[in-house]
Amino acid sequence: MSTPIHRTSTRPSAAVLTSARQRREGSRTGSTSARSTEHALLEMQSRAGNRAVTAAVQRARGAGRGSTAENGDASSGEKKNYRDRIAGLLDRFKKNLEPIDTFIKGFQTPTNAAFTQQAAVTANEGLKHSAAASGTSAASGNLLTEAAGTVVSGMDAYKSMKDAKKHETGAGHHTANKRAKSKGTDAVVGAASSGSYSAALAKEVTKIQKAADAAVASEASGIASASVGAIKGMRSVIRVGGAARKYKQVKNLGDPHLVHAGSLARLNESREQASWSAAEAYVALDAYWKHEGQGRLELVSEAIDAAWEAMGEARDAAESLQRAEKDVEKLSMVQAYAKKKQLTKMGKETVSGGGESTKAAAGVVTAVAAGTAGLASNPVGWGLAGAGAGLVLGVTMYKALRAATKRYEEVHHPERWAPEGETPAEAASRKESLKHALKFWKKVSRGERQAMAREIYALAAGPDISGSGKTTAEMRESARALLIALKSGPAKHKLEPQAWTETLNDPAKSAGWIKEIAEQLASG
Repeated sequence: MSTPIHRTSTRPSAAVLTSARQRREGSRTGSTSARSTEHALLEMQSRAGNRAVTAAVQRARGAGRGSTAENGDASSGEKKNYRDRIAGLLDRFKKNLEPIDTFIKGFQTPTNAAFTQQAAVTANEGLKHSAAASGTSAASGNLLTEAAGTVVSGMDAYKSMKDAKKHETGAGHHTANKRAKSKGTDAVVGAASSGSYSAALAKEVTKIQKAADAAVASEASGIASASVGAIKGMRSVIRVGGAARKYKQVKNLGDPHLVHAGSLARLNESREQASWSAAEAYVALDAYWKHEGQGRLELVSEAIDAAWEAMGEARDAAESLQRAEKDVEKLSMVQAYAKKKQLTKMGKETVSGGGESTKAAAGVVTAVAAGTAGLASNPVGWGLAGAGAGLVLGVTMYKALRAATKRYEEVHHPERWAPEGETPAEAASRKESLKHALKFWKKVSRGERQAMAREIYALAAGPDISGSGKTTAEMRESARALLIALKSGPAKHKLEPQAWTETLNDPAKSAGWIKEIAEQLASG
């Protein structure tokens, strides 16, 4: 098979045409410098963005070919699900674009706005056109990333809706239904954002072409940006409210050490009584052993049996107390983790919502000032845009760093969060772990959240589940109350309390429950 020839377009880009026109204008006006520092930076931004987007497309295309080859080699005979393959390819494509999108939003766009402001103040037409060309590149990258994300969210929402209908009730239904709503909202917000970036792209193009309707395009872009920022800001407020309610419900469960102080005291009292009974049995055995007379051997034998039984009861009582104390510590740990996750979510959503609201304010300033010089001549506008971008960038970088750290720990310290009783995988080297940490398109499958979900399920599960048979009834009820606080109760699963309890005691549904709990720990 011959290798296809990829034709390289000979048509120059808008940035190249603009640069050439600027050089001709500079030569006609007798400029002493053919290319200023500002021009060089803006051209570098445009070219770097274009090259990065091209590389992302090639990586996603290569990943798609690889997955196709793997599916072709499979001999399962099952019908290929092309929709899932397309969704996977688009998701990989989007995740390859996200680092570029982060750079554009956090650095290139605010820098462009600053140069546009400088060009307006100094009446530098060349710098104005260079900034517009760089802005066109930035808006194109934002639009491509947002459009891909919108399609992926829509496909995920559709698939989750089908899964929710298939399961009808239980943890599988709730997880799929919640994901369908979340991804559906993501698709709607993504569509609105795509429209906003399209308006921003049109605004920059009108600046390059010196169109007469540049003010109208700037006003439309400002309105779109303000609307999308307001929507995202309001969504963050809703998420903060949900996380706050979940935090309050978990907190209202109380400190497990205090809640179970009475049951622990009763278990300790039982242990002490069993110990005294064992001691008395041994005293009786010693007395019978020293006794001389008829029936001595029978009495000694009975005393040995009694002492052995008393020791067994004392041992069982001590083990029950030790198990209960250990479970209290586990319950205290998972409750603290659940509260920490909600506090973290509130913090991230507050900062992100503040950034989106600031960007919305910048859009309002842009729209109001569009009749004169727009954002270009208004330092308040681009200052707000830069501040908003900085807040959003900070949250994005925090999330990326946390995810990279978790991916590193997942392979470098696999024993840290490995399931109890399971032999952990061999630890990867530092170099291999760093490589894995940089694979930003991969999700963490065995981290702290998954480990905490397993602990919660083990405490709440029924006696038929391995490792949960010796959990006390009081401890099991507390763990199930935690599930209800995490929005995984019977009502959310569309089940009666008894049926809901039975699903917790079904080994076939253990994996679905652990996945459900992990999802609820992360969501608000």
